[in-house]
Amino acid sequence: MRSYWAWLAWLGAMWAAALLQGGAAATPRGALGCALFFACYFASPLVFRRPAALFALLTGALLASSAALHGIGAAGALYALLLAAYLAGEAAYRLPGRWAAAFGALAAASAIASASLDASDSARALPAAFALLFAAAAAAALTLYRRERSANEEGGARFEALLSEYRKLKRQAKSGEDAARAEERTNVARQIHDSVGHKLTSLLMQIEMFRMNAAGEHLAAAEQMKRLAQDSLEETRRAVKTLQEQEQGGIPALLRLIRNLEAESYLQVEFTVRHGALSVPLGNEPSIAVYRAIQEAMTNAMRHGASRRIGILLESPGGRVFRFEVSNDAGGGPEQPIREGFGLTAMRSRIEKAGGELTLVRAGGQFLVRGTFKLEQGEERGR
Repeated sequence: MRSYWAWLAWLGAMWAAALLQGGAAATPRGALGCALFFACYFASPLVFRRPAALFALLTGALLASSAALHGIGAAGALYALLLAAYLAGEAAYRLPGRWAAAFGALAAASAIASASLDASDSARALPAAFALLFAAAAAAALTLYRRERSANEEGGARFEALLSEYRKLKRQAKSGEDAARAEERTNVARQIHDSVGHKLTSLLMQIEMFRMNAAGEHLAAAEQMKRLAQDSLEETRRAVKTLQEQEQGGIPALLRLIRNLEAESYLQVEFTVRHGALSVPLGNEPSIAVYRAIQEAMTNAMRHGASRRIGILLESPGGRVFRFEVSNDAGGGPEQPIREGFGLTAMRSRIEKAGGELTLVRAGGQFLVRGTFKLEQGEERGR
């Protein structure tokens, strides 16, 4: 934005100097040409993505400056040459290659013509040779600039590709770590079940045999030992079940995921919770399904989204439905039909297996992933 105002000030100073130096010969034609030039200049940002319209505006600005500065001698030709060089640079920066080359040729022809038409006063006229040399130097400079810009864009593309591959490898490493952790939990659960559980069961049987033959104080002690053994066995079974079923999910895991992706990918995540969604007692399987679905939706947004801004919404209207939604900017192009790849297909399968429904929507430049789980009041109380 600062460069825009700097260039605007430079153009204003150039026009002021040209009109003042031209004196009476520069008005009112010079004032009208100046007004038309700045009208085209101010309108050009509105059509940056439309090459034909931008080419037309730059051409209008070029013709307006040439017509306005013609007739005031070598000074007018010099200022017209500077303006033509500036407009050629703007074309090289904004327009595709062919359009930029066409405008460069037009700007060079305009500068040469302006120098030739103002050559009537040989004492003050700008030599045509100077205009040719200046045009050649400007063309070489703009060509070199465009080549460097293309190289920078290619380097940026390679950097983005390497960064994407790095993130992919990091996610794979994290997935492998999670898989190893899950396998270790399974092994620990199996060892507890086969070793500790078996020994507690054997101990419980021996205590029961002792209790059947005990009397008096020994009977009370045997019953107490039996209760302790039964409680220990039950706690062991619960621990084994928890280890076997435990998987990353829930709000804490979701917050860690958002924090990691923001740190790694410079994402801007808007996380919204409505209608007491955090207090809804989702079961283990739906909770894991929600986490995995949001994780996959965020990954897709990073790969295919038009911006780094992602919205995540959790809500539970009326306490009978739990709903999550992930939204991202899909771009302003024509809306294409949604093709479900492996990730979206796996997401839908996981959500439906957990008893929910998944909806994919593309509308208004947004891509939405919505999941819904119906909550039964009776089931909630029983959890």
